[in-house]
Amino acid sequence: MTEELLRALPKTDLHCHLDGSMRLKTILELAEQQKIKLLADTEDGLAKAIHMGEVCESLEEYLVAFDVTLSVLQTAESLYRAAYELAVDAAAENVRWLEVRYSPALHLQKGLKMTTVIDSVLEGLRAAKRETGIKCGVIVCGIRHINPQTSMRLAELAVAYKNRGVIGFDLAGAEASFPAKDHRDAFQLILKNNVNCTAHAGEAYGPESISQAIHNLGAHRIGHGTRLREDGDLLNYVNDHRIPLEVCPTSNVQTGAVTSLAAHPLKFYFDYGLRVTINTDNRLITDTTVTKELWTAHSALGLSLEDLTTILVSGFKSAFLPFREKQDMLRAVNEEIAQTLAAFDQKRHLVKQPA
Repeated sequence: MTEELLRALPKTDLHCHLDGSMRLKTILELAEQQKIKLLADTEDGLAKAIHMGEVCESLEEYLVAFDVTLSVLQTAESLYRAAYELAVDAAAENVRWLEVRYSPALHLQKGLKMTTVIDSVLEGLRAAKRETGIKCGVIVCGIRHINPQTSMRLAELAVAYKNRGVIGFDLAGAEASFPAKDHRDAFQLILKNNVNCTAHAGEAYGPESISQAIHNLGAHRIGHGTRLREDGDLLNYVNDHRIPLEVCPTSNVQTGAVTSLAAHPLKFYFDYGLRVTINTDNRLITDTTVTKELWTAHSALGLSLEDLTTILVSGFKSAFLPFREKQDMLRAVNEEIAQTLAAFDQKRHLVKQPA
């Protein structure tokens, strides 16, 4: 097992926030162009200011980074660039299917229309696809701690852009004190229009949050699901119904959802038979890639190469894609995984041969 091998394998990233996955250099350049004063004016200084890759002492400390990134993501050009660069960076580590999530409601500070926000991101992703071949979709996020009426407007937007690049709807934001069931109407609209949906749940709040996401919202996947293990009955329901978990191990440590990587339930979930996927959450803020997350799952949690290839395939199975398209992608991915493993095995044997 090497990081080189994990990088070479085809991957998905199903849980990736646009505003948490920018390049440091881009933030600085956009701030200069837009005359915005940041917490620092160098890449190293900015990385420290946003606690990049650091375990945060509080959620407030963690959210400082989003204040920074959102401050420069209020123009069509900046949204296009952020989406394009995110997809290009993902393609560089062989992510074949990328689901980019964000809330258009958070990009209106300078008067942009929500439709302009969506169009700019979709154009950036299309440009990256033309250049690299990576396939992408957008998940529109409702926000728990913003009123449910805003979630309804965002759901209407997601429905309007169905089959035009938007592949799903999500509920993000602070879990405690902002129950998922308050946003039921928005999800009813989504489900009535046959749009895929997921919800952040069980990260900063207990299993009840996951239960509401499934039973009140009708979520097809669960974002994080870290605390699912606290309710065995619900855990079995999730397993029996093959509801995928969008697991983001390093991010869960950074935000305090788990105390350490060693304490993360990912391996237990996998061993028990749950459909788990491995994702980045916030590539910039957590200082990670899918490759790094896979390596972490191996080095910190003891998942084997066979385990990880199973999880990679689960990512493609869990993608918000039409069935036929998913079938075609799975055939190609399984073949590529076999070829990649064979090539690395052959390379390893050649290295071992005496001169």
